[in-house]
Amino acid sequence: MTLMEPGATSERRAMGFFTDTSVCIGCKACEVACKEWNDVPADGFNFLATSYDNTGELSADTWRHVAFVEKPKADGAMTWLMSSDVCKHCASAACLEVCPTGALFRSEFSTVVVQSDICNGCGYCVSACPYGVIDQRPSDGRVWKCTLCYDRLKGEQTPACAQACPTESIHFGPIEDLRDLAAQRVETLHERGVGEARLYGDTDPGGAGVGGCGAFFLLLDDPEVYGLPPAPVSTTRDLAAMWRSAACASGVTLAVAAGIFGWGRIRS
Repeated sequence: MTLMEPGATSERRAMGFFTDTSVCIGCKACEVACKEWNDVPADGFNFLATSYDNTGELSADTWRHVAFVEKPKADGAMTWLMSSDVCKHCASAACLEVCPTGALFRSEFSTVVVQSDICNGCGYCVSACPYGVIDQRPSDGRVWKCTLCYDRLKGEQTPACAQACPTESIHFGPIEDLRDLAAQRVETLHERGVGEARLYGDTDPGGAGVGGCGAFFLLLDDPEVYGLPPAPVSTTRDLAAMWRSAACASGVTLAVAAGIFGWGRIRS
């Protein structure tokens, strides 16, 4: 589903995804559409022996990943939780902040995009991502991830995954509109007795995390059940303070060294 009206991108509003896992059927149409449009290499042909999911996780060759979570019920039966995961396009994106070449940049749609032709394969962004999204391809060491179909956005088109979703589990549009839609959906589910429905990544309470996400989710269980961190923190949050501390320590060291040198000259 798209909330974008014709010409909306010309206003350069912050765009993103709202993924409603309550209507995901695990068809993986989003995975296939992503690969086809972005020319992402084939993968996921291995039997993982953990679930019916054959791709396992987001990677350099899987920019959309549909998780299949088998959950036991109180009566001993099994139920399924399914969720189409993707890069979160963090408002405070540590991957972007640590990139030394400018290969990652914030687009005019407030999304985080990788320019693979500028990536030098240093891997700093891989360790900086609190969600473990960014990955390197062994063939050349460069990093890859979802671009939120940046080329399609510039052409005022809906991202391939959202366009292909048959149940409208993946909603695309201006972030503020998506938040309103998500809040309404949670309220509807609660009224229907689905009390476990909750949003993940839509806001950043207290400013302790990643500043909110450009791709957020409606979940039917705790984030950990879906393989998501319950309280992600930007890995560069304390970087400024660390540099200040290092500078102070260096200043003290230099002052002590200068004092010792000066004392030695006086004594001689």
